[in-house]
Amino acid sequence: MIITEYRNAKRTALDFIDVEINHPDLGWTPFTCNPNDTGSAIDTSALYNLIVANGDAAAYIPPTAEEINAAKELSVRQERNYILENVVDPIVSNPLRWEALSSEDQEAYRTYRQSLLDIPEQAGFPDSVTWPVLGT
Repeated sequence: MIITEYRNAKRTALDFIDVEINHPDLGWTPFTCNPNDTGSAIDTSALYNLIVANGDAAAYIPPTAEEINAAKELSVRQERNYILENVVDPIVSNPLRWEALSSEDQEAYRTYRQSLLDIPEQAGFPDSVTWPVLGT
């Protein structure tokens, strides 16, 4: 499939082009144009060459230190939130499951949950995180 309608083309660190394409079925959709991709239904090489020939791809701008740090913080928080939502909270917030635990196990969950919540307060956050372990 040949795509000729595109917008917001920007080069990536790998010299691909991130762009929005006007897909005949999906409408405007994000697309990464890798000229070496032969597995796509879209002729990525033709689209890449068209964007380059038109001079429409904005130069790659590397992320700032603040952007990198924000991405690291987000990643750690997402992992922490996943553990809270899928491991801890189904026990802590379920009265039947909670009451079935011994007082020692309840305290272990309380401590573990609080340790997870305190991760952003660790001295090395987000570059060096000590992940708590339930029951220790």
